[in-house]
Amino acid sequence: MADQNAVPLLPVELGSGKIKFAQGMKAGRWVFATGLMAQDFVNGIAPDVLAERAPHAGLPKREKEAARIFENLDAVLHAAGTDRANLVRTDQYYTTVKAVPPYQQVRREHLAGRIPPSTSVAQQGLLLPGADMNIQALGVVPEKGFEVAHLRHEQLAGRPTSGYSPAVTVGDFIFIPGITSFAVGSEPRRNGVAAAALMTEGAQWAGLPIKLETEFIIKERMVQSLALAGAGLEDIVHAQVYLTERDDYSAFYETWTRHFAKSPPTIDIIPCIAHGLAPYDGKIEINMLALKPGGATKRRAIDAGVPTAFRHQPQAMKAGDLLFISGLMAFDGQGLASAAAADPRQPHFSSAAEAQAEFIIGNIAKLCEAAGTSLANVARILQFHTDIGEFYPVAKVWERHMGGRPLPFSAVEVPRPLPVPGATVMIEAWVYAP
Repeated sequence: MADQNAVPLLPVELGSGKIKFAQGMKAGRWVFATGLMAQDFVNGIAPDVLAERAPHAGLPKREKEAARIFENLDAVLHAAGTDRANLVRTDQYYTTVKAVPPYQQVRREHLAGRIPPSTSVAQQGLLLPGADMNIQALGVVPEKGFEVAHLRHEQLAGRPTSGYSPAVTVGDFIFIPGITSFAVGSEPRRNGVAAAALMTEGAQWAGLPIKLETEFIIKERMVQSLALAGAGLEDIVHAQVYLTERDDYSAFYETWTRHFAKSPPTIDIIPCIAHGLAPYDGKIEINMLALKPGGATKRRAIDAGVPTAFRHQPQAMKAGDLLFISGLMAFDGQGLASAAAADPRQPHFSSAAEAQAEFIIGNIAKLCEAAGTSLANVARILQFHTDIGEFYPVAKVWERHMGGRPLPFSAVEVPRPLPVPGATVMIEAWVYAP
């Protein structure tokens, strides 16, 4: 029988504010490694990685940074009784696209032909000075009928520099990497993007660019990736979407909902920096998690009356023993909740970030309760801040709600604005729900 509670792995205290950080969480068969950077948990980024007095005396800084991250990841996996061979997903955030090649070089060395589906996105900032990489990973403790299988496809595979598998299955779960409009094989292209995803060259009005690119990714990439595991669009449970242009929020979602009118998955729509994706001129990246059709694991939409920022955006989805909560902001159904806004007449007597976090985490608690679980089983927290300086008050709100339990968080700074005007933090949570 699966354990009934998520267990923090390798908890530490960070900084003079003594933020309690769980380097990982073991949740039944699942192992979450969260917010990993090249830190030594005393000095911030490890001094030997920064080598500030002799930065060029050894390996390049970013290669050392990636190697230290994999050391930290190995420690989490080993603490849970598993190893790298049982990873099913990685998510990488960088402060610059220049950090991607050294990271991928080290990843290829460490994962040697078993690189799981991956998402790589450049963002504005990370929690630690000197950090260029923040990694989350998801692995499993395998058992009979719940073993990791890498699915192969020449055209859909990651480029040789990336090396990730186009799909991985474990039990009834299917993990699909971040998909962009990057041209593959002999496809016609313009500046890295498949020509079929773009307006006719030279045309000023031949469709809305984000709609064209979204349609291309869904029809020409997502459908084929899911088909590797015998699944279709209707089997997607959760998706993350990264957009380089904030004006595209509603246009993207209009296109998306046309394909998911009957069975919409939970979804986060997250801004990223311009030219922060694999194709230089790409506007969007989408990653997915799905279920095998006809399997024993079923999905169930969770409704706790929590307002979401996009019309018809599901609040949460339970799939087997995991609960996926859409990226939430302090949204009351009309706009930024008044309870989450600072009084402009008395701006220094409250924290808008703290108030937003209270509103959001309260709603996450409602969704957990409606799904038969609790905040104590939160196994993965992703926080997207328009000002990374607001992390601390948000973390303290989590601490109050969690009774001092170590937090499995990742936090990155994203370009403003978020989809809800005035919102400065969005939170996505994955919860163990046996």
